[in-house]
Amino acid sequence: MRTRRHLTALLLAAVLVPSPTLAAGPPCYRGVNLSGGEYGERDGIYGTNYTYPSEETIRYFAEKGMTIVRLPFRWERLQPALGGRLDEDELKRIKDTVGLIRKHGMAVLLDPHNFGYYDKVQVGTAPATDAAFGDFWARLAVEFANQDGVLFGLMNEPHDIKATDWLDAANAAIRSIRAVGARNLILVPGTAWSGAHSWEEDVIGGANGTVMLGVRDPLDFYAYEVHQYLDIDSSGTHPTCEGATAAVEAIAGVTAWLKKNHKRGFLGEFGAAADKDCMSGLTEIYSTMSDNGEAWLGWSYWAAGEWWPADEPFNVQPRKGAERPQMRLLANSAKAKAGACASVKPAGK
Repeated sequence: MRTRRHLTALLLAAVLVPSPTLAAGPPCYRGVNLSGGEYGERDGIYGTNYTYPSEETIRYFAEKGMTIVRLPFRWERLQPALGGRLDEDELKRIKDTVGLIRKHGMAVLLDPHNFGYYDKVQVGTAPATDAAFGDFWARLAVEFANQDGVLFGLMNEPHDIKATDWLDAANAAIRSIRAVGARNLILVPGTAWSGAHSWEEDVIGGANGTVMLGVRDPLDFYAYEVHQYLDIDSSGTHPTCEGATAAVEAIAGVTAWLKKNHKRGFLGEFGAAADKDCMSGLTEIYSTMSDNGEAWLGWSYWAAGEWWPADEPFNVQPRKGAERPQMRLLANSAKAKAGACASVKPAGK
């Protein structure tokens, strides 16, 4: 999918948790990726080579009705040595940003934006073994364990790794998260960029739609994260939307898969330019998810962030001048009333 750096059977009060018996309604998480923390190389300098969103930007999206921010960062900067301690300065930056997002009433999806790699070593391969991946998540989970409004996204867009191998890595991370007592909601991607369009195709080492049913969570408190762009090859690297119809069909297909298997999904990345075909496709995708709230927890649009250039066609970062059509569509889609998603499973459940 997009390769650039730059889309419980309970109903308690109005709190929604993943469940095959959950009543339908609009997805409760509606938000945006605030990009910047994943920029640059591992030794990049904060404020020069990478950044995190300002409170001004965070406030803007909260006022537009967004309820979640997917927050990308680099694994290598947060954990400079595999198996080692988390970097205190980088962890503080992430914690401070999480605090600002929570201050403005939005949830946070923590996103190690590494595409299934540590430096250039694929997860599951020494030294970035499944155990090392689990160690990273144990250390990060301890820092945010059971904090309301904090979700764990295991990895951004793993690719070139067999589905069966990625399942082993994902399950290792989930075991580690639960072992430290964290009951936070976990979002689990598939391999092959976690593409919705290929979810049930055997791209590499088995189809995500078959293999990833092997996810094992002791708390059964997880959802699947998929990504889908509207350009011709679903990569999110083209400004036009010849693939809009295929993208709409892909989301419909994943919706059917989620319902069939009594699972929940989250559209972690999607985006498009502002032309007619793109806007029509985005509208249909929103409609599909809104009409199938029993299947979808929500979505986060790609992308925004202070360092995105004004001429980037997918960008919804506020600038001087007219608001982008995509942002108006996001805001309108966020107006539908929905309950609040549970981000932490109650103890003993």
